[in-house]
Amino acid sequence: MADKLEEFKKYREKMNEKILNSGNKQITRFFALDSRAYDEGALSIKVKELLGLVASTVLRCNDCISYHIINCVKEDVTPAEFYEAMNVALIVGGSIIIPHLRKAVEVYEECLQMLEDEKNLE
Repeated sequence: MADKLEEFKKYREKMNEKILNSGNKQITRFFALDSRAYDEGALSIKVKELLGLVASTVLRCNDCISYHIINCVKEDVTPAEFYEAMNVALIVGGSIIIPHLRKAVEVYEECLQMLEDEKNLE
């Protein structure tokens, strides 16, 4: 799974670069708006990433779920916080999101393992 996460990150970066280099100002502006939405503000980055994760889960977008989980782990989201957020997604989205909940748990555990592996290398 670690390879899949790295592959996902590289693919996302590569394709975003292509899209942003297209010269389309509206797309560039939207990407900038999206990025800035997760800046520190009245809500912390951690809370915003959890909100993004819940919204992505309810919308059933596995790429978005992976993206927000990667950022949640960077923001030190605890397992308790992760599962509480996933409970909100389940309540809002209903049973149809259960397959995406499974994917989210898989990605979250893999990110935690990668973080642990990095710490052990230091």
